[in-house]
Amino acid sequence: MAENFTLKLTSCTELNDNTVHFEFNLLDNQSLELTAGQFIRLLFEQDGQEVFRSYSVANVLKSNTDTITTIELAVSWVKGGLATVGLSTMKVGDVIKASAPYGRFCLTDDKFKRYFLVATGTGVTPYRAMTNELKSRIKNYDAEVYVVMGARDESGLLYADEFRKNAKEMENYHYISCLSRAKLNNATQLDYEGHVQTYLETVTFDSENDVVYLCGNPAMVDEAFGLLKEAGMPVSQIRREKYVSPPVRKKKSAFVIINP
Repeated sequence: MAENFTLKLTSCTELNDNTVHFEFNLLDNQSLELTAGQFIRLLFEQDGQEVFRSYSVANVLKSNTDTITTIELAVSWVKGGLATVGLSTMKVGDVIKASAPYGRFCLTDDKFKRYFLVATGTGVTPYRAMTNELKSRIKNYDAEVYVVMGARDESGLLYADEFRKNAKEMENYHYISCLSRAKLNNATQLDYEGHVQTYLETVTFDSENDVVYLCGNPAMVDEAFGLLKEAGMPVSQIRREKYVSPPVRKKKSAFVIINP
């Protein structure tokens, strides 16, 4: 069951020109138990009404389910957006109300052979949260993990240094970047020009042993979903989460959760 919290801003760091990494402390000695891939709601006031915007928790959890006293978020600015206006004016020490946890875009108990974690933009944050659970499955179940990140240019590859470090340290952990409008400096054979679909089209999927997670831009999610179905992947093994900006002045979350 979701609980209400008060969060205190402790730091904010620019990830690129349009995205900021926020860190908050939970006040009043509260803690939050959540599963990697879940999201929180930040609460704002608009025209005298309480509205919310939703963000996936970006903390690297110790295990698949963890209890935390700090919350990390990656927030992309939307011109004129309610959350953009509210968060961009916050200073270290300011507080904001929130509720959590929500969502089912999480790793299940089923142990698959290969995990394809596909994202654009801040859609990569759930995979950051899943890091240690994925490492555990590589070690204990001989799994293989592919984090596939799409962006226009290199600046859009959020947390890329962390994912590349994981790939360097673990043989069965792979980080694949797909740039649609630029070439990657010092590209390797795991870096592609084009959208994430460019990479997915090169993969021979195993319908019995693979699972695919899609998170981020709705167009990417829909196109990749169609591609995967044509490749023979069961719908139950394609997990989706779309990030959709809500209409102005409507009490809706910042993205829609779609579960198969």
